[in-house]
Amino acid sequence: MRELIALLNEYDYHYYTLDKPKVTDSEYDRLYDELRRLEAESGVVLPDSPTHRVGDVTVDTFVEHKHLARLWSLDKAQSTDDLREWDKRVRKLIDDFNTKNPDEDPLPAPTYLLEQKFDGLTINLTYDGGSLVQAATRGRGIVGESVLPQVKTIRSIPLSIDYRGLFEVQGEVIMPLSELERYNQKAIEVGAELLKNARNAAAGAIRQKSVEVTAKRNLDAYFYGIGYAAELEFETHEEMTAFLRANRIKAGSYSKAFTSLDDLVAEIERFDREDHPQLDYLIDGMVIKINDIRTRQVLGFTDKFPRWAVAFKFEAEEYSTILHSVVWDVGRTGKITPTALLEPVDIGGVTVQRATLNNWGDIQRKGVDVGCRVAIRRSNDVIPEVLYKLDDETLETHPIEKPENCPSCGHELVEKGAHIFCPNVTGCATQVIERVSHFASRGGMDIETFSIKTAEQLFRELGINDPADLYDPEKLNLEKLLSLPRFGQKKAENLLKALEKSKDCDLDAFLNGLGIPNTGTRMCRDLAETFGTLESVRAATFEQLVAIPGFGDIVAESIVGFFATDRVNESIDRMLASGVAPHFEAPQMAASAEESPFYGKTVVLTGTLPTMGRNEAKVMLESLGAKVTGSVSKKTDFVLAGEEAGSKLDKAQELGITVLTEEQFLEMTK
Repeated sequence: MRELIALLNEYDYHYYTLDKPKVTDSEYDRLYDELRRLEAESGVVLPDSPTHRVGDVTVDTFVEHKHLARLWSLDKAQSTDDLREWDKRVRKLIDDFNTKNPDEDPLPAPTYLLEQKFDGLTINLTYDGGSLVQAATRGRGIVGESVLPQVKTIRSIPLSIDYRGLFEVQGEVIMPLSELERYNQKAIEVGAELLKNARNAAAGAIRQKSVEVTAKRNLDAYFYGIGYAAELEFETHEEMTAFLRANRIKAGSYSKAFTSLDDLVAEIERFDREDHPQLDYLIDGMVIKINDIRTRQVLGFTDKFPRWAVAFKFEAEEYSTILHSVVWDVGRTGKITPTALLEPVDIGGVTVQRATLNNWGDIQRKGVDVGCRVAIRRSNDVIPEVLYKLDDETLETHPIEKPENCPSCGHELVEKGAHIFCPNVTGCATQVIERVSHFASRGGMDIETFSIKTAEQLFRELGINDPADLYDPEKLNLEKLLSLPRFGQKKAENLLKALEKSKDCDLDAFLNGLGIPNTGTRMCRDLAETFGTLESVRAATFEQLVAIPGFGDIVAESIVGFFATDRVNESIDRMLASGVAPHFEAPQMAASAEESPFYGKTVVLTGTLPTMGRNEAKVMLESLGAKVTGSVSKKTDFVLAGEEAGSKLDKAQELGITVLTEEQFLEMTK
């Protein structure tokens, strides 16, 4: 059985991944049938048997799965101008780092890799001990849904690999266009429902509870990045891709390197014109990513996207429909945003009835009216956008009226540039409820049992219109909570306990909960790490803020303006007086650190450390006053090399740097 499995998996790899069959279908079927017979006879099915890929398995529910590392989405460039702006930001961040860190090896000028942006369903595989042990959808990036039985039906995904360590690999499940055509042809013959498009077909197949249905779609998958690896390390993305291919994990066949952005842009235009129409699968653009892994680590992430990669979107198809009316929504900052309600139109298998108009200035610029015919564009999963007005004299139209009063509270609105705002900060129900709910959310103060419904009830029945009110015993106490509908003794006590617990909070969570305009989770973390205390953040100057990597003029102005607002300062002061204590804990150095041989030294970790693991070693080194970096240079003092150490060990030996085994390291830390 093991011999048959090895042969069949080898043939699957050559057929589905390399597209180079080694045997005929009849020869494959003969071996497969023999394996099935042996499995039935013995009652044993080995973990990497290809018979796992089909069957009558049905799952009851899709269980949530927490990824070992977050799956990030990509920022988008809709034009070559956007791409050039991104390139400028990247080069500025690299220059800033090199200027501020003269004692470290300088980051190299960026080499960009250009790859296809697959238009399918994002999937995250987990391999451990050489076996595929989990497969999950992206979900919210942190938590997805386990779909391992469905993913096992994809024959290009190996059930077992040579590498034995734990890692996650991210990719895209797709349905080839030829398979979509074949499937629909069979559906026509039997009178079944047709699949509308390849992307929805792939996503729908993975969401099937019957694995047999999934298998009939003949899906494929491509993989492009390792998000988590317990022991693996790479110096370049090209090394990472080579690792995937060495373990028979299917990576995209197209990948080109560029040092010139002009050459890269020219290649995108050529590819879209010449190669794109010939593909047997959907792509909706190209991905540009920095090749050097150390540069990626330095550039890091915003709260939503990596700074070292961007997606260049191909021109999306445009459709026309009738704009019936406009509704105006209020956000937690008081901004009033228009949404167009449309005559339903089918775009790529999705019925679209709403589209964004961005702001009042956008409406004026595009000249659209109620009742007019408009061009709209839907790109991937992004909410459709109204592009412009189409001439159609047969239609009766009338102008879109600018709202004079807030749709939530009725307060008179004010116009600031292209935007309209409701200034009723503490009395506008929608603003208050959204703001207090955001403050209490997981990304903010993480107040257990609190929801947007709680925020709404507290506002309407107790007048809670500011986060500081949550900690005011005169405004919120047990007696008042018990007077509310649906608030029993236990629920009221739990909420008060959660509020008390939240007072001891991380500075970055508190800052994020405040809802500073134009900042997110990552920037709030950067503020906490840069300034260390709430007082220092509140007093930060524009010059200090723009000096932080990734902070531009708009972000710096937003932060300065936010903390210059009387209402904001009054709210913060009230919370501090109520016992809210935001704090930032920098890594602590051991009291005896100065006596350690690692104090003030630069150390690089490489390979597997079986006794303690690299994370524990990193924490220990930093507590001893060492600086742990990711690359070996002449300035490196020690290299701590574990099992299967690679190119970093070779470079250390070439440079004559002291190399330590794990045993030697532990002896030196006693």
